[in-house]
Amino acid sequence: MNAEQPRASDIRVDLLEIARLVEPGTTVLDVGCGDGSLLDYLVREKQVDGRGIELSPEGVNRSIAKGLSVIQGNAEKDIEFYPDQSFDYVILSQTLQAMKRPDRMLEQLLRVGRRAVVSFPNFGHWRVRLSLGIFATMPVNKTLDYPWYATPNIHFCTIRDFVDLCAKLDIEIEQNMAINARGYRMAFHNLFLANLMATQGIYVITRP
Repeated sequence: MNAEQPRASDIRVDLLEIARLVEPGTTVLDVGCGDGSLLDYLVREKQVDGRGIELSPEGVNRSIAKGLSVIQGNAEKDIEFYPDQSFDYVILSQTLQAMKRPDRMLEQLLRVGRRAVVSFPNFGHWRVRLSLGIFATMPVNKTLDYPWYATPNIHFCTIRDFVDLCAKLDIEIEQNMAINARGYRMAFHNLFLANLMATQGIYVITRP
C-alpha cells in the first residue's frame, strides 16, 4: 500500500464499519463530514465519487487539504438544494442528534440518496441509564463527550427510538449494527439487548 493512502488504523473503527456498508465505485454524500477522514478512506480505498458538507471551517479546511470536494454549509438547510436521488449513498455519522428535526433530516437523506447510512450514540446504553438513575446526572463518556451545558447534541435518542421513528416514517431498515464502547461490532441481533449494551447504532435505510 502506498504510504500516502489511509490505513485502517487512520480512522475510527466505527467509521470502518460504516465504510464496509458502502459499495465500491458508488456516489456518496457525507453530511457533517468533519475532517473528511471517512470520505477520504472511501475515495481512496473504495473508489467512490465522494462529496461532503461540513459546518465548521476547520473541518472544511482539513478535508480540502486531503484533496476532497467538501463545501461549508448547514446540513439541514443546504441539503434541500440537492436534486432527488443524486447519490447512491448519503452518510450521516454521529450527527443526527445535533439536528433540530431528525425526522425531517432522515426524509431529506432518502430524497437525495437511494440509501442512507446513519450512525448515532445510543442514549439507552446501560451506563447512561446508570448515570441518570443512580447519580441523577447527565452522562459524559467517550461517545457522549460533552457536559450537558456545552453539548451540540439536542435530540438524544435510543436505538429503539430510531427503529420506532423509521417505522413511523415508512422507512425500511436494510441493515443494522450495534457498536460497543471500543467501536467494534457486537453480535446482538435482539433489539432489547442492543438497546441496553450498544454505545452506538449504525443503520442502512431506504424507502420500501
